[in-house]
Amino acid sequence: MPDLIPAPRRMHNVPPPGLYVLDDETLIEARPGTEGVAHWLRTTVGAATGLPLAPGGDDDNRIVLSVDPSVERELGPEGYRIVIDGYAVRLDGGSAAGVFWAAQTFRQLLGADAFRRAPVRPRAAWHVPTVVVEDAPRFRWRGVLLDVARHFLPKDGVLRYLDLLAAHKLNVLHLHLTDDQGWRLEIERYPRLTEVGAWRARTKVGHRASPLWDERPHGGYYTKDDIREIVAYAAERHITVVPEIDVPGHSQAAIAAYPELGNTDVVDTTALSVWDTWGVNPNVLAPTDTVLAFYENVLTEVLDLFPSPFVHIGGDECPKDQWKASATAQARIGELGLTGEEELQSWFIRHFDRWLAERGRRLVGWDEILEGGLAPGAAVSSWRGYAGGIAAARAGHDVVMCPQEHVYLDHRQADGDDEPVPIGYVRTLEDVYRFEAVPPGLTQAEAAHVLGAQANLWTEVTETQQRVDYQAFPRLAAFAETVWSTLPAPGRRDYADFERRMAAHYPRLDALGVDYRPPGGPRPWQRRPGVLGRPIEGAPPIV
Repeated sequence: MPDLIPAPRRMHNVPPPGLYVLDDETLIEARPGTEGVAHWLRTTVGAATGLPLAPGGDDDNRIVLSVDPSVERELGPEGYRIVIDGYAVRLDGGSAAGVFWAAQTFRQLLGADAFRRAPVRPRAAWHVPTVVVEDAPRFRWRGVLLDVARHFLPKDGVLRYLDLLAAHKLNVLHLHLTDDQGWRLEIERYPRLTEVGAWRARTKVGHRASPLWDERPHGGYYTKDDIREIVAYAAERHITVVPEIDVPGHSQAAIAAYPELGNTDVVDTTALSVWDTWGVNPNVLAPTDTVLAFYENVLTEVLDLFPSPFVHIGGDECPKDQWKASATAQARIGELGLTGEEELQSWFIRHFDRWLAERGRRLVGWDEILEGGLAPGAAVSSWRGYAGGIAAARAGHDVVMCPQEHVYLDHRQADGDDEPVPIGYVRTLEDVYRFEAVPPGLTQAEAAHVLGAQANLWTEVTETQQRVDYQAFPRLAAFAETVWSTLPAPGRRDYADFERRMAAHYPRLDALGVDYRPPGGPRPWQRRPGVLGRPIEGAPPIV
């Protein structure tokens, strides 16, 4: 049987087992609602195979694309059925998204060379096995966070990652667009956010305790048209782009651009520059009406660019020292009748919770936003283990599970000195394969609030596309299976079978040009000897 990743629900050969031939005469019949998938097949699979895949129908030698209500009833809107027999290739989905995921599986059935951008050898025909595949995702949120704030990833790199997500049936790209180290989104009303906030003078190399510096300026940002292109490209691949605008912490880049956003009665904010090192930054937004209005204006432009129902507002790692020392912040605490600085942060988050809800969007934030209560529509990204997600689900909030101990892909992949800039716990390919998004102890109703999970890839020490590839793959393939496929409990999963299927998947990654970590360890050019990391020893806690 074909070695597919993620593993499908059901697959069997069409008797008698054989091969279906695709050649220059093979047509694509795109029934209503599938025109986008037909375009993707021609421009991607057609480019790799050299086959024209011209439009047409009423011919045995054809690929038939169809949105089928019976598939939606049986498998859901993202479910699909593939039937390849002696008469045609039929890709049926519960929606256009389901047909697209069927097309991704069909590409795997064609072999690794179907993942190239042009044919690598002359072929008159291509062959696919005669099979039936029935499949559907376990979760509707199958995401990846890409941190483009710490190290900027140019637009072409983001588009490339959207293709990689689509190839693994992942459907959410969480773009971390702002932080202390850079502001990456053009905001027309506030041009200094990118004129100043998108650039830092130098960069710490390695962990913040490292003595090494890259003395070159670093930066970049996406224009509004760049974002429109990214969002449209994602939509063609049935991927939602969720923007993150961080408040009230992780905001030094914004304060460097507009000093009035900071706590001016505590620190000389005019002396601040875009931060050049890592860690939790003490310079946070002031709890003033000026700041609220500023970010409302920012978010107005964000909503115009991103149709995502969710907008991520960060809400994590906000030190309270400046608020404690600020007369302005203390006056706001008294005016609102709050008990202290913790409730002041909750007031900040709830303000944008209401503001987004009034505009038909939903706030999502890191699990610190639970402190102080949330509006019913807000969702939680549970990063400090599972506890925040459990609390949120029990309180009736939707949850995206992304516990740092298990699915932070910037964490190291093995023990030993060869791993480049070792951060965090060891998270092997097998460890990620045994990740479970729904923790035990939740009732069925509570578990229904788990929208899914996402793997987070932070880029403090991941400064190039090659380094991003190395940290992401092959572990992202394992993660994709945990959120798409219906698997046994973690301890009962057949990792040996996954490894066997990965042997067929590595050539696909090679064809895509992914600089993944080989099973035997890093290649010489993937190592970073002498660059200090922050390894954490022992098994990660389940918290």
